[in-house]
Amino acid sequence: MNYLYAILIAYILGSIPFGYIIVKLTQGEDIRLIQSGRTGGTNTMRAAGFWAGFATALLDITKSAVSVVIARAYFNLDNPWLLATVPLFCIIGNNFSAFLIKRELSGKLKFGGGAGGAACLGGAVGLWWQSGIIILLIAVLTFYFIGYASVTTMSIALAATLIFLVKAILGSSPWAYVLYGLVAEGLLIIALQPNIKRLREGTERLHGYRAKKTTN
Repeated sequence: MNYLYAILIAYILGSIPFGYIIVKLTQGEDIRLIQSGRTGGTNTMRAAGFWAGFATALLDITKSAVSVVIARAYFNLDNPWLLATVPLFCIIGNNFSAFLIKRELSGKLKFGGGAGGAACLGGAVGLWWQSGIIILLIAVLTFYFIGYASVTTMSIALAATLIFLVKAILGSSPWAYVLYGLVAEGLLIIALQPNIKRLREGTERLHGYRAKKTTN
């Protein structure tokens, strides 16, 4: 029962659409109707400026890290295989928010949400907080030099996987955390299908150094 409570809380925390809330409060607009329609930091930045996007990313990181803290501290969840799934449910909530369900004209229900990059980072921080420093550095470098927000998002889960893989090989971290990184990568790839299609077509928006170089 403790595990069920932990993953339920993780999903609910993940479902809190901070980007939607911030854009609604500051701009009076529905972020789902802007650019990519996602509620993450990148789209919030487009809709309401840098600090709104920064706040969204920070809150999305925090909610995922907190889900792991709650699982450990309040539900005594110490089995690494179970603990590693807790932030995954937070990512699922972030990408398929229970608070952003709407019915389309076809009658189907559609979930709103983000791509899960910040939530993935938060989950890694919750499992081993030092990983956050390394992952964040890799993400910043990826964004600046490769220039695609979608690739940056996927690099977060890849970096987490590699970090936990090295630690597992060295015997200082459970192999369950490697699984966290792999499954998180899968969740991010699912959410980023439209971006991956644009990457293949060469129409994905460029940022950072490469964008400046192209402009010049």
